[in-house]
Formats: sequence, structure tokens, C-alpha cells
Amino acid sequence: MRLENKKAIVVGAGQTPGETIGNGRATAILFAREGAEVMCVDKRLESAQDTVDLIKKEGGSAFAYECNIVEESANIALVKTALDKLGRIDILHNNVGIGFGDAPPHKLTEDSYDNIMLVNLKAMWLTCKHVIPVMRQQGSGSIINISSAAAVSSGGITAYEIAKAGVNKLSTSIAMSNAKYGVRCNAIMPGLMDTPMAIEGNVKARGISREEVRSSRDSIVPLRKKMGSGWDVGYGALYLASDEANFVTGIFLPIDGGHTSR
Repeated sequence: MRLENKKAIVVGAGQTPGETIGNGRATAILFAREGAEVMCVDKRLESAQDTVDLIKKEGGSAFAYECNIVEESANIALVKTALDKLGRIDILHNNVGIGFGDAPPHKLTEDSYDNIMLVNLKAMWLTCKHVIPVMRQQGSGSIINISSAAAVSSGGITAYEIAKAGVNKLSTSIAMSNAKYGVRCNAIMPGLMDTPMAIEGNVKARGISREEVRSSRDSIVPLRKKMGSGWDVGYGALYLASDEANFVTGIFLPIDGGHTSR
């Protein structure tokens, strides 16, 4: 019960259909298992509801909420609903991100660049923007932003790398400007993960089988030559959300099997 009586918002609590569990769904389930009441937010309500159903099946407390966080008005409504239903906001976990259409700088289109930056960075800022005043008034709160090892490494995915580097900087900016109010903000940098978005996205983009995608990704992970899972990210988020991390703010936590060290 590491999050007993805490109220959490998990943005991106649904997931792409696939064979494994995504970061957002795993995090929402772990938060609920540890005693939090979880608002499961996704632009696809049915996917968020699937996460809620899994939580309730285990005896946890959660509800689904449909929201497209790229719109400021939607974020304002999200926070109002959270306060109406939860009474307070102890945890904000930002998990939304895309990479479709990315390319090296000389091949990247303007539309793809704009869309990736909008979803991966601007939308995350908007969600934080409207939760921060609530946490300031409470005198406490934990914000966890999902960044990526791509923020500090290069792999030809230009807009994604720029956006995730921006997520890191956004997180430190929030951490430093809100420390005196007792509000913490940290980022997680996942490496190569066996999540539906990563696997299905590569299958579609590269035109190869899931087995080939997994094999090629596994082969470049230093630790055991095996990708991580959504649960690995979820457990990192659980620590940062809990009071065990009460003195932790402004950090970038790599969960990457040694990728950034290499």
C-alpha cells in the first residue's frame, strides 16, 4: 500500500492493441494495486476502460476519462473532472507519446515534425500547466513525465529525440519552479521496451514480423540482450510517485538495460 489514499491521474492509460502491456496501462494497474484511486485518461475511451476493468477485477479503484490532451480546453476540463471525482491530485503521470512519421533531419516532413512535437511536448506541458496550481495549493504532489533514452542518444528519429529532450528540460523547469511548494517533478527515460506501441509500430513501419522486430531490438540491449517491459517502467513510476521518493525531484531515471551508459 505504498500509495494508500492517494489520488492519481495516468494520462495515456490505454494502449495500442498488442501482445504485451504498455507503459501507461502497467503504471495505472500498479498505482491501483498500491492503494491509489486512478483516473485513467486516454483519447480512446474504450482502451482506458479496458485498463479500468483490469484494475477493478483485482479489487482496485479507478475510472476512465476520454481526453485529447493536445487541446488546452480539454486539459482544463480534465483537471476539473479530477477534482470533482477525486477531491485532490496527488500524482500526475504523463505517458502519451508518438513517433509515427519521424525521420532523419533531411527527410522529416514539416507535418510530422509539428505533430510529434505537439503530442510529445506541448500537450505534456499543457497537462502539467493545469495540474500544478492544484498541487501548489495542496502543498504536495508528484509529476512523472515519460521521456526516453532517445533524449540523450541519436537514432535518426529527429522530432522524437528533440521532443523528448524537451520533456527532460520541461521536467527540470517544473521541478525547480515548484520545489518550494512541495511539488516534485521527475522524468523516466525508457530504453528499448517490448510494448505494443513499439512492436506494432515497427512491424507497420518496417514491414517485418513481430519476431524479427523483437529479435533485432533485443540484440542491441546491453542487459541480458532483452528488452524491458511496461512493468519495468511502471515500477519506476511507482517509486517516484510514492513517499519513498519524497526527497527526489528534477531527475531523469533511465530504465533502459544500460542503453544510455553504453
